[in-house]
Amino acid sequence: MSEEESTKPAEEMNYGMLGGDEATTEEKLEKYMGTVDWAYLEPHYKNGALLYVDPELSLTEVGKALTEDDAESVKRWKERGDLVTPSTPHAFYWEESKARFQALVVSPFVLIQPLPEEGETS
Repeated sequence: MSEEESTKPAEEMNYGMLGGDEATTEEKLEKYMGTVDWAYLEPHYKNGALLYVDPELSLTEVGKALTEDDAESVKRWKERGDLVTPSTPHAFYWEESKARFQALVVSPFVLIQPLPEEGETS
């Protein structure tokens, strides 16, 4: 390779296969949602990346607000206590109760909602 070739800017990579995803934001968020237990979530809790979403809210709605930088909605949910950073008592309870959650990854956060316990209805 000549010196001239090595100083040329690299050609843009073609990410057409990945970039051509015409799914809506909600559909994309659904891909990153799943059911998990506390053992999976604990490292995220310890890193401060876990956010508890009140069960009255939709995980995808909150995830969409975060991806679209909707600071007004996020602030409103935090002020009402509908979106909170879990504390030590929460973590202890969830570990002891073997709680399970619906979780949504919206980097750098992991949004969670508790699943009903056995025998409980939602």
